[in-house]
Amino acid sequence: MIEKKVILLVEDNADDEKLILLSLKKSKITNEVVVARDGQEALDFLLGSKDKPEPPMPTVVLLDLHLPKIDGLEVLQRIRADERTRLLPVVVLTSS
Repeated sequence: MIEKKVILLVEDNADDEKLILLSLKKSKITNEVVVARDGQEALDFLLGSKDKPEPPMPTVVLLDLHLPKIDGLEVLQRIRADERTRLLPVVVLTSS
């Protein structure tokens, strides 16, 4: 069975989310896109949480810097600190 490649989009702004999803679609990128709307949700998806097992690893993370709960820089630091995700490609996004 071939697993579909996933992009994790971490974005709390609905307008920016729509713009990014539209750009991916126009670029003919067919990966499934999973959206996390805050830093904690992103880390739960990447590293698992107490309530659910670890999901499949995304191909790339598109990470906003300004997020609720846990900001993007902290998310990036935790991604790099974990052996499972330290080599995961991360694209940092910001509208600042």
